[in-house]
Amino acid sequence: MRTTALCLLALGLCTAPALAQVTYPPTQRGDVTDTYFGVTVPDPYRWLEELDSAATKAWIEAQNTITFAYLEQIPQRGAIKQRITELWNYERYGIPFKEGGKYFYTFNSGLQNQNILYVADSLDADPRVLLDPNTFSQDATVALASYTVSPDGRYIAYGTSDGGTDWKNWRIRDIATGQDTPDTLTFTKFTNMSWARDSGGMYYSRHPAGPDGKGDGSARVSVYFHKLGEPQSADPLVYELPDDPTRNPYATATEDGKYLVIGVYEGNIANAVHYLDLRSPGAKVVRLLDKWDALYEFLGNEDSVFYFQTTNGAPRGRVVAIDVKDPAEGNWRTVVPEAQETLDTATFVGRRIVAQYLKDAKSAVRVYTLEGQAQGEVALPGIGSAGGFSGHETDPETFYSFSGFTTPMETYRYNVVTGESSLFKRPSVKGLNPDAFETTQVFYTSKDGTRVPMFIVHKKGLTLDGNNPTLLYGYGGFNISLTPGFSTSRMVWMEMGGVLAIPNIRGGGEYGKAWHEAGIREHKQNVFDDFIAAAEWLIASRYTSTPHLAIQGGSNGGQLIGACMTQRPDLFGACLPAVGVLDMLRYHLPSMNARNWSSDYGLSENEADFRAQIAYSPYQNVKKGTCYPPTLVTTADHDDRVVPWHSFKFTAALQWAQSCDNPVLIRVETRAGHGAGKPTWMVIEDLADQWAFLVRVLKMEPHLPEASVAPTTASQ
Repeated sequence: MRTTALCLLALGLCTAPALAQVTYPPTQRGDVTDTYFGVTVPDPYRWLEELDSAATKAWIEAQNTITFAYLEQIPQRGAIKQRITELWNYERYGIPFKEGGKYFYTFNSGLQNQNILYVADSLDADPRVLLDPNTFSQDATVALASYTVSPDGRYIAYGTSDGGTDWKNWRIRDIATGQDTPDTLTFTKFTNMSWARDSGGMYYSRHPAGPDGKGDGSARVSVYFHKLGEPQSADPLVYELPDDPTRNPYATATEDGKYLVIGVYEGNIANAVHYLDLRSPGAKVVRLLDKWDALYEFLGNEDSVFYFQTTNGAPRGRVVAIDVKDPAEGNWRTVVPEAQETLDTATFVGRRIVAQYLKDAKSAVRVYTLEGQAQGEVALPGIGSAGGFSGHETDPETFYSFSGFTTPMETYRYNVVTGESSLFKRPSVKGLNPDAFETTQVFYTSKDGTRVPMFIVHKKGLTLDGNNPTLLYGYGGFNISLTPGFSTSRMVWMEMGGVLAIPNIRGGGEYGKAWHEAGIREHKQNVFDDFIAAAEWLIASRYTSTPHLAIQGGSNGGQLIGACMTQRPDLFGACLPAVGVLDMLRYHLPSMNARNWSSDYGLSENEADFRAQIAYSPYQNVKKGTCYPPTLVTTADHDDRVVPWHSFKFTAALQWAQSCDNPVLIRVETRAGHGAGKPTWMVIEDLADQWAFLVRVLKMEPHLPEASVAPTTASQ
């Protein structure tokens, strides 16, 4: 992509010549304003929302030119990229699953741009390639986004994403022959594909077509059925909600083929569940759970008894059984009661409920019978994060993963009847010594007295002198929990002497519904207060100091970084906001998906929400004459989840306002989206740029391990 001078970083011989002061390209300030409840709000960079205009494209090109010129001057970048590439080059397996008597799992030999999906007749049999996304495009930017295998194991439906878009194009492949059928499905984003039990077709949700013939992402989805061999235009409508324009239905056929369970979603606080009896032609959809009083996740059924994970009557979660023949709430049966820990995920496999809990953001897994009898806890190999445990009602076999901050993802086979685990695959990262690092968990106090946990990872023997370069990473939204997980790039950061700190701030799901809701809408400031308090704790505990402290987050986490750096520009030494939601007054306009974030963010159309948003919205709170920390904004021109104009407008405002020499740069990736499906070569380039930026602005003097034979770099 670009050439960078390679210094002898492995030997500690790098010097850091002064970089030329950044001269920003001129950015026109317009006079657009909006009035909200008597408050006039300027939006001088509204023109950057026109993503396909010549002016916006010229602005992106000019910004990328100065950003890459700046990064190319950093002599350590070449060695950083080399080290990331070297550690990235290890074998990685996905979690296996079984369908139609066959096993399926992904594999990457190390530097392949995309993971390959394999199929095997048994776990001991030689697998064969089923889908290789590396062949989908020359630059590997068309990714395998989703897939599902038919119950008889004959077909696989697979969706691809072109250049990072959320829009998926679906094909059907005959697993035995490896040939695709003529079937093509479009106009879909986040839908699952749920096969009919006879494998003759599938239920899915799609958007309507817009005037341009493409999918209209501003309109809600409806459920359709696709019969194999028929054109999509012939797919019959199964279910729609014409009177609820902001609510989206997604369907799942039960394993016994008797019911179609339809989850209806609008935001992250509550949802509804409807169902259709597939045995009765002409049957009407039944609105089983329609009070919008809690979250309900369908797990499986035994005849008319449906099992749900829910927050109904249990802010930390429970599992209930509902007989649809007598569904009154008073007749519900609790299968897994609410515990002290948060029920993160539950699955229905082998006539058992496998309940995955978060105990202070670390995994614990327990098994229950359908009658509610506890069967014990899954013995995990350490403190970290477990995932998986999917499967079928009658199959006692399932698979799960385990990883930690310094432990690459391992995969295990588990028998839910005997409680026995056996190792499937354990990767080894050549040249990495995990024992050289340590992980601790601390608890600190936020502004309002709330106790917040934080993971801290670094090399053993760290000196607490306030001079350690520290990366503080956060998210804080949408009930999403940050748990221990392995990252090659973070290992390189720590090899360079960096400290990694990850606080479990409010807005996430670590402590259940109350923890999430304490960080939404009018309570959103709690999220920023928790993150700022984490930074202050790290400084007070002499892990680091302001000149050595960088903050990082993506998407909702990009908003977190934008809000914290505009509220406390004096506190941080560098900022890395990625694909952030940064204009809170207009975030909901591009698509139906964005509008559904209102359960966390509110809508500027409502006065109470507007008052909360205008107080913290990063774009609107940039102040002229402020010295902001060195900042590298990252986004992608094909991001249709958090549209890139958020990052464009925020960057333009920061460059206009900046009162000191600290650089404010934006790196705009092309042929990429919100992050999912990016090829390895593109990810490594991005990470090398971010770490090189931090090395420069934090004035780090890193000493990486001497590289072995240079690995073959993932290519474009």
